[in-house]
Amino acid sequence: MKKICFITGGNSGIGKQAAIQFAQKGCFVIIGVRDVERGAIALSEIKKQTDSNSVELLHINMSSQLSIRNASRELHKKFSVIDVLIHNAADFDISRKEPEKTIDGIEKIWATNHIGIVLLTDLLLDMLSKSIQGRIITIASKGLILYPRLTINLNDPEFLNRKFRVSYAYYQSKLAQVMYTYWLAKKLLGTTITINCIRVPNVKIDISRYSHISGVMRFLYALKSLFSISAEQMAKTYVHLALSSDFNLVTGNYFDEHAVYISSSSYSLNEHAIESLMDLSLRYIIPCNDESL
Repeated sequence: MKKICFITGGNSGIGKQAAIQFAQKGCFVIIGVRDVERGAIALSEIKKQTDSNSVELLHINMSSQLSIRNASRELHKKFSVIDVLIHNAADFDISRKEPEKTIDGIEKIWATNHIGIVLLTDLLLDMLSKSIQGRIITIASKGLILYPRLTINLNDPEFLNRKFRVSYAYYQSKLAQVMYTYWLAKKLLGTTITINCIRVPNVKIDISRYSHISGVMRFLYALKSLFSISAEQMAKTYVHLALSSDFNLVTGNYFDEHAVYISSSSYSLNEHAIESLMDLSLRYIIPCNDESL
């Protein structure tokens, strides 16, 4: 039976390359996309490159809790199980100068890169539990190394009362993902589900997707790409951690781009800090009375 893999942000970059590699390994792949038109183009390209029809598109906007709930409902209608869930989608618009609110009234980076992931995972745990060995993969950033003393501002994670810098907002959300991974791994002990986090380094990007940024920023990103790994290379680690039997019993760990175990900051390992973060995070989840959502 084909393993069923759901990848958010599967229409470009690492997500698209991972979808290709999963399909090539005989998996049924669902790519979660925010932009259905662009997603359809990517879907066609993935099918053509892999010569596989076992790839499907699912609309999901990770900044909208209603969209996440709708996507979960669609998945429950079409599938009885999910074997792999990869939280690849992220918001990091380098041109943003001020906090931007989502439809739910939450700062967009915090909502997309952390809160949406907490909600989506919770909604799909029942499907993952039906897998022989369900795997969840969260994504952090090697850029966290530049902020060794970074903490989660529990009083103002949305930068409402402090100066907004898109890099700080992004790395705060990625630190939250590391800590969420540790928290959920502990909660899932004794189940068939594992969760691990990958620290992604600089990855070559398609600069044409950022036509709105300045010429200077485009030059800097082009320069940065010279020292970056390819999306295809990074996707191999996604697939390895998701499918290899070497990781059947591995959970609550942090890995680099080579699937080598690494350690995170002392703050991220602090149990009180983790519990405080998750108490705050769960308060962001909007209650839903509709059982189908």
